[in-house]
Amino acid sequence: MAKFPTLRIRTRRKYYRLIFTGLMAMMMSLIISAALIIVKAGIHDGFFMTLVHSWGLAFLFAWPSAYICAYFVQEHVLSRIEFY
Repeated sequence: MAKFPTLRIRTRRKYYRLIFTGLMAMMMSLIISAALIIVKAGIHDGFFMTLVHSWGLAFLFAWPSAYICAYFVQEHVLSRIEFY
């Protein structure tokens, strides 16, 4: 089996939350946009163009929402739980 080199990116720790919420928002908005289009209109001609447009619009709302929610959960909820 071929071994491919692993892509590694180095960045500062302070960007962790920004990158994490961005990737989560990107994946979740794609999944939700695709599911809603399939439920509402089905897979049709022009499905992928509709998906790309819907995904872009959903991502504009998902990233700030995910960033705010992640901050709230990490700072105000998880800080009150004692993990062992």
